[in-house]
Amino acid sequence: QPRLVESGGGLVQPGGSLRLSCDTSGFSFDYYAIGWFRQAPGKEREGVSCRSSAMSGARTDYADSVKGRFTISRDNGKNTVYLQMNSLKPEDTGIYYCAAGRFFGDYCSGYVPGEYDYWGQGTQVTVSS
Repeated sequence: QPRLVESGGGLVQPGGSLRLSCDTSGFSFDYYAIGWFRQAPGKEREGVSCRSSAMSGARTDYADSVKGRFTISRDNGKNTVYLQMNSLKPEDTGIYYCAAGRFFGDYCSGYVPGEYDYWGQGTQVTVSS
């Protein structure tokens, strides 16, 4: 049974940092891209970052709004993907979800939620003073 579990969210002041974790199990991790999405109240879910499958070279991508501040990575030896978030802003507030999907080659950056197969339950990130 595929499973993704996010953790690491919380309340942080503007300019602060958080590291989110996405623990996965129940599917062939190396063949799946992992994406991070977020959803603010009253807004659509938006893509934040993704890491293409290990089999395709694990190419990373970032939304323009987070480039230079967020870093996606994998724990070597574990099927866990992290999202390191630095210089957080109030507009980064939302529920953050990780998702797994199979794509052609090293593509992962379309950030279309319907193209991802498995989702976690989400973790709340609040950036506020």
